[in-house]
Amino acid sequence: MSEIPISYLFASLAFLILLSAFFSSSETGMMSLNRYRLRHLVKQKHRGAMRASKLLDRPDRLIGVILIGNNFVNILASAIATMIALRLMGDAGVAVATAVLTLVILIFAEVTPKTVAAIKPEQVAFPASLILSPLLKILYPFVWIVNTICNGLLRLLGFNAAAKANDHLSAEELRTIVHEAGALIPRRNQSMLLSILDLDTVTVEDIMIPRNEIVGIDIDDDIATILSTISQSPHTRLPLYEEELNNVVGIVHVRQILPLLHANNPSKEEFLALAREPYFVPESTPLNTQLLNFQKRKQWVGLVVDEYGDIQGLTTLEDILEEIVGDMAEEQDHENEDIHPQEDGSFFIDGTTTVRDINKALKWTLPIDGPKTLNGLITERLEEIPQFNVCLRLGEYHLETVQIRDNFIKTVRLQKLEALKDEVH
Repeated sequence: MSEIPISYLFASLAFLILLSAFFSSSETGMMSLNRYRLRHLVKQKHRGAMRASKLLDRPDRLIGVILIGNNFVNILASAIATMIALRLMGDAGVAVATAVLTLVILIFAEVTPKTVAAIKPEQVAFPASLILSPLLKILYPFVWIVNTICNGLLRLLGFNAAAKANDHLSAEELRTIVHEAGALIPRRNQSMLLSILDLDTVTVEDIMIPRNEIVGIDIDDDIATILSTISQSPHTRLPLYEEELNNVVGIVHVRQILPLLHANNPSKEEFLALAREPYFVPESTPLNTQLLNFQKRKQWVGLVVDEYGDIQGLTTLEDILEEIVGDMAEEQDHENEDIHPQEDGSFFIDGTTTVRDINKALKWTLPIDGPKTLNGLITERLEEIPQFNVCLRLGEYHLETVQIRDNFIKTVRLQKLEALKDEVH
């Protein structure tokens, strides 16, 4: 070995440091690959992605071949550096060679290549797989021996090296991904995706038209009253009932019933012949389930009932779609009738307005885990129906009843405490 020219030893040392940098960067690059993007590229038949995916199927073998190669070249580099130091500085050069080689390997074979690989994992991992795949076959006997020993130790510790990691994402993790997509997903599409993820946490009770706001047709009414009811209704499908809403006999489409109304003295039987059998929905049904139910039953309208079978409200397919795509243009005016902004930053809001609608319209965070309407929210906090106008604080919001009638809070003035402080100052 003493006959080898010093220049050859330096060249060999430099080459080994490059090999060490390769193994270090390939390890970081492989482990930093986005698994979901990798699966997408595999479906696109990307060769580098297919090679990398095959290697990652058994990470214990991949890590084994990388570490065998990395440790081999690092130990060999240490031996050559020691030989160079002994020739140049004698025994004292061993300590110098150890310090210098440690610094060189740390900078050029560890930190720098691993940082590059972490920033650009695909650019490092895919080309590296060209070398790692055949290298794994060549070194397989050594890898097998190392992995057998290591896997035995892992089993003693309660780990299964052959088991694949659970890469499934939860709904909250998907929300985080959508939020962090930035410009990759337009803001409008982000909002729709997040709304779809929320469908399983929202029930039909949260979006239904309350019972007292349902517009229906009493078949015992005269023609003039029925025509007036239809003209005032914003909906095209209306419940048909006898005397009171709990006695629903069907759902009718305005387009089908109008010709009958222009006939002479239509009978109940003629009305019933045009009605479709009512479809009842439990109030606790999640929106994602109800959307599928509407689709399977070819229904557009459902009557929401409580556990006793009493009708609590009405929900439509359009209501669920609005939860995904946002409010329809023609409904904006209707919303503005319920929420009236004031010059001082407060809002006059109808007591029947749902808390979710207020939060969506004003970007607020009123509690939605209790009563559904503003009236219900206030009466729950007061634990009674107020007989006179009262003020109360709810978190960061100031609420003041403005109009109370028939044991019902008709109008409320809401304001954020921040806006109220600014007004005082």
